[in-house]
Amino acid sequence: MASASQQTHWQFWVDRGGTFTDIVALTPDQRVLTYKLLSENPDHYADAAVEGIQRLQARHPDLPTDISSVRMGTTVATNALLERKGEPTVLLISKGLRDQLDIGYQTRPDIFATNIHLPEPLYDRVYEVSERVRADGTVEFALDEEATLVQLQEAYDQGFRCVAVVLMHAYRYPAHEKRIREIAQHIGYTQISLSHDVSPLVKIVPRGQTTVADAYLSPVLRRYVNQVAEALSASQSVDLEFMQSNGGLAKAEVFQGRDAILSGPAGGVVGMVRTAEADGFERIVGFDMGGTSTDVSHYAGTLERETETVVNGVRLRVPMMNIHTVAAGGGSIVRFADGRLQVGPESAGAYPGPACYRNGGPLTVTDCNLLLGRVNPAFFPSVFGPEQNQPLDLDTVQAQFSELAEQVTEATGHLWTTEQLAEGFLNIAVESMAAAVKKISVQRGYDVQDYAFSAFGGAGGQHACAVAAALGISTVYLHPMAGVLSAYGIGIADQRWLGEEAVEKELSVAAAEIRQRVKNLSSASPLAGDCTVRVYLRYEGSDTPLLVDWINEADARASFEIQHKQLFGFIYPEKSVLLDALQVEVTVAGAILPEADLPKVSASDTEARSTTRLYAQGRWHEVDVYDRAELPEGFIATGPLLLTDQNSTHVIEPGWQLNVLASGALVLERQSMEASAIDDQSAQYDPVTLEIFNHLFMSVAEQMGFVLEKTASSVNIKERLDFSCAVF
Repeated sequence: MASASQQTHWQFWVDRGGTFTDIVALTPDQRVLTYKLLSENPDHYADAAVEGIQRLQARHPDLPTDISSVRMGTTVATNALLERKGEPTVLLISKGLRDQLDIGYQTRPDIFATNIHLPEPLYDRVYEVSERVRADGTVEFALDEEATLVQLQEAYDQGFRCVAVVLMHAYRYPAHEKRIREIAQHIGYTQISLSHDVSPLVKIVPRGQTTVADAYLSPVLRRYVNQVAEALSASQSVDLEFMQSNGGLAKAEVFQGRDAILSGPAGGVVGMVRTAEADGFERIVGFDMGGTSTDVSHYAGTLERETETVVNGVRLRVPMMNIHTVAAGGGSIVRFADGRLQVGPESAGAYPGPACYRNGGPLTVTDCNLLLGRVNPAFFPSVFGPEQNQPLDLDTVQAQFSELAEQVTEATGHLWTTEQLAEGFLNIAVESMAAAVKKISVQRGYDVQDYAFSAFGGAGGQHACAVAAALGISTVYLHPMAGVLSAYGIGIADQRWLGEEAVEKELSVAAAEIRQRVKNLSSASPLAGDCTVRVYLRYEGSDTPLLVDWINEADARASFEIQHKQLFGFIYPEKSVLLDALQVEVTVAGAILPEADLPKVSASDTEARSTTRLYAQGRWHEVDVYDRAELPEGFIATGPLLLTDQNSTHVIEPGWQLNVLASGALVLERQSMEASAIDDQSAQYDPVTLEIFNHLFMSVAEQMGFVLEKTASSVNIKERLDFSCAVF
């Protein structure tokens, strides 16, 4: 780091995930340490982040104990949303719109379901506010302050302390919302979320649902932030920052529920970009595979964000990283059903976990890797932390796979070995993860074949070569911190503030107002740093705005047309372009990457730590096992190989060559196009091929639907999603 030579304090970078908490520490003597432990273990500690920090310091009693800064990403808000464990919230909404947020857009989660179960709304009580402001700012009905006071007092007396206020057209005319805040503050509400503050853009449904989510989640997040702050600051002053969904850090005191949904995964994207760019890769596919799910992302020069996303039935409209998640992780359950081998979406979780964790869990992707030698029990990181080492149970896994092989053999009439089954499950998981990458790349007009495939997360290195090959990518990038890259990315991220404002004017008219609007919007930023201006443009009649950089009107229009052509295959030269909204981003540069400390030995003198058996492409191989930390710059080897470190395992598949860079990163290059085991079986019916083609055909239909939805003018199509796409 730039200032590292002067520092005499610890710095900690923490990713508190759903299953594991990853910690990266920069010590006072400039060493980078890592640690991993279960996020939930109430019998042993109250909070994993604080516990991990204390354990790391206890390992080095010779060093000073002062901590200068802690940077965290957390799933606390995400889990509260998924499990519906937020704070009781009351909603105040304009009169006549009581059920508007519940009705939403009438989209169906499962289009073919006959018994539809929609998620319950986050608010527990709703009041209609007697007021109405028209779209042009005309006050049709003034706010009835006395009635509003009575409503808020009634809810307060019944125990509510969180209120979400969502009024029609308040994104542009917020006077009534501001007055309601004053009334609520006078009564004593501790969490007051106003829609014009939370999501100041047109469309009351996403603006309202985002505001309710903010009121519902912020108190939960605030309690956790205060708990960590108190634990860390008991005897010292610690600078505490949290990763936001938009990829930037925020001070603990301004970290809100609406900004925390992708807190951890966003750190992974930042880490992926900063590390791969430092080694010369400018176009990157990110592949973050953990225990429950896999997060994929795309980078081609700028951090990509979505303005609207749906999480567990809640529509959120705040800038967040464009990350696509698929339910295929190390803990994804594998089974045989309906004549097909299936992987996920159910997960074994942290407990009972995979069958090999000795807690009576089901067979999972991790168990497949263990059976095939792609995970070696002798070198596998402890699933309960280094102090509680517990070997993986291979015997139980082999017994359960033997039973399953008999079942599949009987059902299909073909002999299946346990190895064929396990490899078949992995092929299906690989196809599922490759399809997720296509959603954020190919579906958006990018050809990823010449990209670098950056794999990270605890299980990313086990599947990197296979997923890259499925996408036609021939370069895989593995950073030395790949197993804890989300925590590492949080540590080196920028401080960031994003502000947005609705404009909704024809581009040429709005262009004359941009400078003043930027000045007004950026004045709200708590940061003083570099300012980037972007605009959302859309065709008149369309509901799909595209985000482009703002330099001037002509450049913005040209960028919009290029992006529209790339995404949808056409443009409308005759249609007016509207400037839908303005976005201002203020950043303060983050830390400089710590330098790698590689072994000072020649590549030719590097020896394998052992050998093991690894099953790949339909047969067993005798392969060398290397300790990744002992590989010097310039070391080259050809797969199949197994690399181990304290946070992850990397499988170098047959036909791939390994090269160690000066940064300590591994670059894998695909040398040949050997046929895989699945290709050998494709001539006959089998449950693996059936499931893979099922994924392929579904992916084609989904991409057709994406283009139709985003380019339609019909409200039935673009909002109710009342259409079907199929492949015949």
